[in-house]
Amino acid sequence: MKVIYTLVFSVLFQVGYSQSTVNQYFEKIRNNEAALTAFFSQMPKGGDLHHHYSGSIYAEPLLNEAIAANFYLNTATMEVLKEKPATGNWELFSTLKSRGELNAYKQKIMEKWSVKDYNYVNYPSDKLFFESFGKFSPAIAGNFGQGLLELKNRALSENVTYIETQLSTIPANIKTDDLIDFNAKLRALATTRDDAGVTKLLDSVYKTILTRDAAVYAEDFNTNFVAKMHNDLKIDNDRFTMRYQNFVLRFMEPVDLFKNLVVAFISANTSPLMAGVNIVSPEDGETSMKDYWLHMVMFKYCHSQFPTVKYSMHAGELTLGLVQPEDLTWHIADAVHVAGAYRIGHGVDMAYEAKSYELLRFMAKNNIAIEINLVSNEFILKVKENRHPISLYKEFGVPIVISTDDAGILRTNMTEQYVLLAKRYKDVSYSNIKKYVYNSIYYSFIQDETLKKKLLDNLDDRFKEFEANFPAK
Repeated sequence: MKVIYTLVFSVLFQVGYSQSTVNQYFEKIRNNEAALTAFFSQMPKGGDLHHHYSGSIYAEPLLNEAIAANFYLNTATMEVLKEKPATGNWELFSTLKSRGELNAYKQKIMEKWSVKDYNYVNYPSDKLFFESFGKFSPAIAGNFGQGLLELKNRALSENVTYIETQLSTIPANIKTDDLIDFNAKLRALATTRDDAGVTKLLDSVYKTILTRDAAVYAEDFNTNFVAKMHNDLKIDNDRFTMRYQNFVLRFMEPVDLFKNLVVAFISANTSPLMAGVNIVSPEDGETSMKDYWLHMVMFKYCHSQFPTVKYSMHAGELTLGLVQPEDLTWHIADAVHVAGAYRIGHGVDMAYEAKSYELLRFMAKNNIAIEINLVSNEFILKVKENRHPISLYKEFGVPIVISTDDAGILRTNMTEQYVLLAKRYKDVSYSNIKKYVYNSIYYSFIQDETLKKKLLDNLDDRFKEFEANFPAK
């Protein structure tokens, strides 16, 4: 690695930068994307804490898997399935290839499975992004290990040493038909924010779920899926570490979401590989909006049962025009004050929060980190540059971490996040950026403090090596 640094920076020295410090050089190049890309490609970048496994795999290997397995393709929607449905325009990949049509469909598929060649005109960007998951997800089944190795190798190549990925929901075939009445009861209490009433109902549902082998499903997932795959592939080594978050889906009915949340908390509570829990799906969806406060109470309840389990919350991934203005004023606050989140993912609508200054001070005082995803926020929400609240978080001292979100769908990487950060936000210095890198390990959910210290020590060594190429005057 040091040889690479020396070769690259020897070129910089020849053009007059031999006497520059790192910070001086950084300030000179911050308007030059090519120079920033070279700089950040080699800079140690610590961890990626806001990371979705399925959205981080690039479309090319997923498509190759679907073709090799000879899946069916819906030639209208670009979805793939292993078995042919009864209705719809479905063709085997082998059939398309025999007709000489495969290459044309490859291009169409790439445009639906990722942002490749997106023209910002023909289709809403947020719909394209969220719909892509369902189109390619069948190609992921059975190929999780290959995907993990892809993510690991890419991380190593760009000097990322830790990933905390949101891997999967936990399959839990727990019957809840007899609990369906609780959905209406929970929602009725939520309309008046009756915390005590909701908690009492959740307590009843929780006890029932425990009697239906919730712990068995969690143990099976931890042992026979995550640990086996992680250990067989030798994911962790001296250069790289990966941990996993469980997650639940916002669009589910309350009882089914809560069932999955309980299993997710049990899983995270019983395995050192399971770093924590999260909640995903479009925040502006009808059920997501209707049940948002209820979901926050569910997280609070599960934390009362498993107080050592940490969780990050997708909150405030909204902007003006996407929802009604009044719906921008409370989501981050509820994730912090009701759910008790340890980190906030996105937090884009912070400026619209009813008491944003008070909330920012609370997050800073209580070390609740914000996961900043610049490329994602620009593509999905059209929020970028000084519309983005990153400067607010910085001004109030909220711990900042820089993440990719869904690098595969967005066709980005960690380096690009830092390039945009440096180019767009002139108040962010190299020293700030270095702090954000260390934050990505310090605010990780790694349970083993010895391991966390090892990763921080590793960053010390990497930065010394990186910065040694910039002789001080």
